Amino acid sequence: MNAPLILAFDTTGPHCAAALLSGETILEARVKDMARGQAENLMGLLEGLLADHQKHWGDVTALAVGVGPGNFTGIRISVSAARGLALGLGIPAMGVSLFDTTQRLSGRAQTGVPAPRDQMYVFDPDKAPAPVLTTAQSDQAIATSTEHSVADHVSTMAFIAKERAQGQVAPPKPLYVRAPDAAPARDAPPRILP
Repeated sequence: MNAPLILAFDTTGPHCAAALLSGETILEARVKDMARGQAENLMGLLEGLLADHQKHWGDVTALAVGVGPGNFTGIRISVSAARGLALGLGIPAMGVSLFDTTQRLSGRAQTGVPAPRDQMYVFDPDKAPAPVLTTAQSDQAIATSTEHSVADHVSTMAFIAKERAQGQVAPPKPLYVRAPDAAPARDAPPRILP
């Protein structure tokens, strides 16, 4: 029997990243730094990673996708790509947050992810059921996502997804800690003429 092949990818930050896990071995992790253009580059990155390891879409047994926190558009890109691929390939897709990977990489429960405006998203599963937005702290007890590379995070996503694939899997959904900066227009909508 062939080892499970898990494809992990993330576009929640200023990057397009992917890792390929075969059994217990990361075959490769790729990271392209980019402030924008993730939607245009993601599928090419994934196809190139598979092709360079003589793998095909049909070989992939599960997907891991970064769900945030991070850039609103980047989160939507990765989550929608994962949902579409999972549906088309008939395989599970698991959402993995930066809190999940940071906790695994650091071995600490209280984790933090940098947020805009010198703030931080902090998650401590022992104290609250969901992450909170707070003023950036220099608390040494908080393991921050920036302590590890993007390649480490995307590789760890694949291992976490491998474990989660053993149980009931829900489709990935975005992890938004705060409301988006954009808001609906306050003006009344135009009147439609008959």
